[in-house]
Amino acid sequence: MKLKSFLAAGLVSVSALAMSTAAMAEDKTVRIVGFGASSGVVGIFGQNSSAAMSAAFEKINAEGGVTLADGSKAQIVTEYYDDRCNAEEGISVLRRIATTDALIAIGPTCSNVAEPLFGILQAKVDDSGDTGLQFPVFTDVAIKGGLAGISEWVFRNTPSEAKMYDDLFAWIRATHPDLKTIYGGVEEDFAHSRFTWYEVMKKAAEQHGFEVVGEAQWLLSDTNFSNQARGMRREEPDIVAISAHPFTTCGMLREMARQKIQPKVLVGLTSSSSLETLSGCAAEAQGLTIPTSFAPVNDDARSAAEAVVAKGGQMDLHSASAWENAMILRDVINAAGIEGTPESLDADRRKIRDGLSTLTEAQGLLGVNQRLPDGEAVKPYVFVHAKDAGWEVLHDPGS
Repeated sequence: MKLKSFLAAGLVSVSALAMSTAAMAEDKTVRIVGFGASSGVVGIFGQNSSAAMSAAFEKINAEGGVTLADGSKAQIVTEYYDDRCNAEEGISVLRRIATTDALIAIGPTCSNVAEPLFGILQAKVDDSGDTGLQFPVFTDVAIKGGLAGISEWVFRNTPSEAKMYDDLFAWIRATHPDLKTIYGGVEEDFAHSRFTWYEVMKKAAEQHGFEVVGEAQWLLSDTNFSNQARGMRREEPDIVAISAHPFTTCGMLREMARQKIQPKVLVGLTSSSSLETLSGCAAEAQGLTIPTSFAPVNDDARSAAEAVVAKGGQMDLHSASAWENAMILRDVINAAGIEGTPESLDADRRKIRDGLSTLTEAQGLLGVNQRLPDGEAVKPYVFVHAKDAGWEVLHDPGS
């Protein structure tokens, strides 16, 4: 009886140990956080990114999570910080994130936040004379050209607008050889829209033979566009290009409709290829043509879009990048030998930075994204136009 009792006790102890070990394995987590504008005029972009991250990490966790250096599995936990599209708040948020156990941050939303924020990071890895923050940032939304070059701790999964608009205006020239003039409208106080008009759209249009006959400026908070539209009407341009985000894009389009301005081609900003534009002014936006790095054109893209909707968001080119970033980081963590302990935090962050720096390509929702040495990306894209209450693919340059 004593032997049986000892054996039984031993079996109970072994079983309890096994259950405890399993529980400990299941409790392992790593933290990846997001930050950006989830309130204010452009808050919908951050809200969509947060929903996409949540949906992507839920999918990763349901499939087993990520693999740590010792072969054990860990679940990804996340949260989203609001910087309200304010540079000072964005810097403060990132410094706060860096004091937590987060391995990397996905964000920010606004280019006017990203540019100064990247400047507080160490510019060159292993530069002992540079006391900048050593923390990896993987940007999903802020799209102004060239920002990843500010720091070797920065990586972006944003499309190349220079490439997209060059191809778009080449396509317009080929399909509308009779068009000659273009008029630009720009949201002057927003870094992305300003840069994209003056440095991307305008230059691409001129390169492909279109004469810029005028331009109008307004602010992100403006609600009256009568003067801007009046100047546009006087010139009677063949093409109108609006480099603005959904709220003021809709304001300008409504005023153009009121003044009966009807260009033959209407071009929009990448960020306005979203549900917000159609929710605000679907009737006036009909025919608005925009290059975008996301459209639900395959099973993976449609499935991801449905998962984001289930989390209360919408999939567009920005939130699609947040989804892709999550999947890329899963693969980087699996390959990098992350230990996932408090003691290894700094080393784990460096391993993720180094892993991202060595990528030359990564799978995206529309195909393979090319990863460039400077931390930027070149992504597959399509041209879409507003039709009825949705965005319809007008042309696929890659087909």
